[in-house]
Amino acid sequence: MHELSVTESILDIVCRHATDAGAQRVKRIHLVIGDLASIVDDSVQFYFDFLSEDTCARGAELVFERIPTRLACRTCGHGWLPDTGDWTCPRCGAVGAQVVAGKEFYVDSIEVE
Repeated sequence: MHELSVTESILDIVCRHATDAGAQRVKRIHLVIGDLASIVDDSVQFYFDFLSEDTCARGAELVFERIPTRLACRTCGHGWLPDTGDWTCPRCGAVGAQVVAGKEFYVDSIEVE
């Protein structure tokens, strides 16, 4: 359900920047979302379609770029992409990796007319 408030924020950011740029209409919105961000693309799309109805972003295409989870070992510094829920370092066996990618969530760019 947090996708509703997230989508409201996206729409606010996009419309504010489009207005500041003197744009009449937003055509496309590029979003970057890490796999650990707990954001469901379909839910964001659903809320966006509803919320943007009377805005400059009505009918805009949402483009979702997913960032995979990347970890780094706090002991040996080895970096890897986990393929399971096990975050044990495959090089040294240490537990307690640091997340270096996968928590991102931001509007990367917007295309306007």
